[in-house]
Amino acid sequence: MDFAISGEERLALLADARETIAAALENRAPRYRRSGELEQAIREGKSALGRPCGAFVTLHKKGNLRGCIGRMSAAGPLEETVRAMAAEAAFHDPRFPPLGSGELSGCDIEISALSPMESCPDPRQIKVGVHGLYLSYAGRSGVLLPQVPLEQGWDLGEYLDYICVKAGVPPKSWEKPGADLLTFTAIVFGEKPGPLERGG
Repeated sequence: MDFAISGEERLALLADARETIAAALENRAPRYRRSGELEQAIREGKSALGRPCGAFVTLHKKGNLRGCIGRMSAAGPLEETVRAMAAEAAFHDPRFPPLGSGELSGCDIEISALSPMESCPDPRQIKVGVHGLYLSYAGRSGVLLPQVPLEQGWDLGEYLDYICVKAGVPPKSWEKPGADLLTFTAIVFGEKPGPLERGG
């Protein structure tokens, strides 16, 4: 990506995500906390938190996926995107029931801040664990974050197969005329160390 996310900024985003969900569960307004230095950096445009950036928020419960929602790009600041996607992941992922009041303490949160997407003319240049994939074909689309093939133990061929599965189209659709295969990178960080706990 073209900017770094400092340790303090990462902790602030993770705290924002958790506070957003906790406040919704407790039916109260969220209380976001920032150091004076970080607030000033945001005001002066010197913090990644204030820059437009796509992001995904992922919830895991006992090592299992509990929710994941994101935006590939965003017009608003990264901190606002993370807050909005935290609520979406917790309460509006159609694969799961809304998070219950007793579940949050057993969940850990992961954030993926995304680079802009780029066209992928040669899939052989895709680096597993570095590049995320976005496939659009026949009116369907799907996205896989860079950490997913590492978590699943996929090689490049399997990764390309599964982006088709995620998009709901036949295998090898990525190579068909009219298919649009895009790549992106991500700065990934979470409350627990993960396979892509790096970036910057």
